[in-house]
Amino acid sequence: MSEYEPTKRTKVFRKPGRGSYDRELVHAILDEALTCHVGFVQDGQPYVIPTIHAREGETLYLHGAKGNRMLKALVDGTPCCVTVTLVDELVLARAALHHSLNYRSVMVLGTAREVTDPEDKNRALRCVVDHIAPGRSDEIRGADETDSKSTRVLSIPIEEASAKVRTGPPIDEEADLDLPSWAGQLPLTSGAGDPIPAPDLRGDPPVPDSIKGWSRT
Repeated sequence: MSEYEPTKRTKVFRKPGRGSYDRELVHAILDEALTCHVGFVQDGQPYVIPTIHAREGETLYLHGAKGNRMLKALVDGTPCCVTVTLVDELVLARAALHHSLNYRSVMVLGTAREVTDPEDKNRALRCVVDHIAPGRSDEIRGADETDSKSTRVLSIPIEEASAKVRTGPPIDEEADLDLPSWAGQLPLTSGAGDPIPAPDLRGDPPVPDSIKGWSRT
């Protein structure tokens, strides 16, 4: 199927024209975003925690230390909400009310399970590394047994998901169009500067391809 089936929980009601359930769009936004925010409720208290994610097919991976509060809650079957947002432009209107952002966002709802199979866990951890810098997992030491024992990996199936996207210029009231204020869009870029070697880097290893060719998209 080319689209996720909208549910009562994922259907976009506010500005529905900006909503999308297109599978490729959802995947593209998840892949471009470097971090996500994970929302869950523990002992009646809501939490929203930023973390690194990775997508493999129709699965999202989260990882962290064994004692991580979020992972400990989710591994017990606590439902969660994973969101990502990419801000592309400032939208500057003539009236304060109509200032906005051009953005791309995704919401995924689901329940996580722990990845315990050693091969699956190692593959998931490689996915997380390559999400940050594609190809990086082939350039470094992977997780050894000690690393794996101290790390928890969770998988969340991407089944309930929706995207919301805003594009275009500000939308001012007709009565405000003759105001002398400037209005328009300010594109935001997200590039990379020159690599900074670690102060304890030994020898003179070259900057690897995963870093030289790094791009957020």
